[in-house]
Amino acid sequence: MIDYKNKWNRCLDKIRSNIGENRFAVWFSKVSATDFRDHKLVLRVPSRFFMEKFEDDFYNILNSALKSEFGPGVQLTYEYFAIKDDSGSKIEIQSPQHSHLLKNKLEQSVANRAVEERGNDFDPQLNSSLNFENYCVGRSNKLPFTIAEHIANHPEKSDFNPFFLYGNVGVGKTHLIQAIGIRIKERHPRARVLFVTMRHFQNLYANATIKKEIPEFIHWFQGMDAILFDDLQELSGKTGTAEALFPIFNHLHQSNKKLIFTCDRPPMELDGIADRLIDRFKWGITEPLENPDYELRRKILEFKSKRNGLDLSEEIIDMIAQSATSSVRELEGIVMGLYTRSITENAPITVELAEKVISHLVRKVEKKSVNFDMIVENTAEFYRLNPDAIFSKSRLRDIADARQMIMYLCKKHTGLSSPAIGAKLNRKHATVLHGISAVADRLEVSKELNDTVAAIEKAMLG
Repeated sequence: MIDYKNKWNRCLDKIRSNIGENRFAVWFSKVSATDFRDHKLVLRVPSRFFMEKFEDDFYNILNSALKSEFGPGVQLTYEYFAIKDDSGSKIEIQSPQHSHLLKNKLEQSVANRAVEERGNDFDPQLNSSLNFENYCVGRSNKLPFTIAEHIANHPEKSDFNPFFLYGNVGVGKTHLIQAIGIRIKERHPRARVLFVTMRHFQNLYANATIKKEIPEFIHWFQGMDAILFDDLQELSGKTGTAEALFPIFNHLHQSNKKLIFTCDRPPMELDGIADRLIDRFKWGITEPLENPDYELRRKILEFKSKRNGLDLSEEIIDMIAQSATSSVRELEGIVMGLYTRSITENAPITVELAEKVISHLVRKVEKKSVNFDMIVENTAEFYRLNPDAIFSKSRLRDIADARQMIMYLCKKHTGLSSPAIGAKLNRKHATVLHGISAVADRLEVSKELNDTVAAIEKAMLG
């Protein structure tokens, strides 16, 4: 064995004894020394992510081990293949410095041609029916649609990256981002495009953790040209998964690969996600996808009914559009309900039949909406306080109790995040979390507190 390899093996023994067997197996078992001359040692790593990990987390211990075996003048160079098993795509980057900040022209050129050279050996998880052609556009969704189409038509541009789309359930978020992926694939068939729900991403991460294949998991996702993440709110509280998403995001963004997210709320209202990741969601553009307005609801109903071979009268379309106001999904459900009933009952679609279907799918009495101001007003009234006292710095028992009750009820009845509640009450995020927890814990043992909550809710909800 060449002498430098013996020295590298002794370095590995030192590193193993310092970081432990488990971490060593994950990060160093697949690294090898390939050359040493003129005081320069070349380490071959599986991917750029390994290099970044070494520079960020293992630099001190690695540097110490190298100096003890190779001498104080040793210089370290990393090499890896941008395209797996393709020696022509080999990249060399010299340490020491934070590797993820390096700009390497060779790497950029390899990354650019990789789209054309690599094949698709995975399912992009795209539904061909969720395309732009089947997406109805109106005043309430025109801007997000325009942005989505621009991204799909010009994936080489850095505009709107990442694209963060948020809105209520059933308003068409998934359809719109799937349409982006489909258009990119139509125009660039060899592009690696992937649609993945955040829950599925978590499951894949958990499996990689069990198999001790986290670096391989991250590297695979870093090889995508566009990733469409659906339901980002599922990431809340999943620290490990978020840590894996962070280097994936960084790598793709630096390489001008597309990052697209859907969520049920804007980034600043996400709880349980590290601030550094939330900051990155804001780098591109964040757009709300509103509930469809009346004109768009009519357009959707006309499109869906014609697609299913239904001839709905203007009266029926107008009735449905005025009754079903919450989501596209609700409108689709009514159209399908009319379709199936007209077939099974062998009856024409009449106003009476439409009313019957609507009564089954649309709640006539909506739950009374509760907002922050209502909670403050009713809580202050229950505790016989001036509402202004709630926002003061006073720590009097009654005021503090009322303030914690407001925190708890806001978390229970509104879509406000803990930071948002804190901002409205002029309190820190940690204070809000403590207040919510304090009330929740006391509710388990205090009948009096349960009665208090019930009384305030009855006043608000009727």
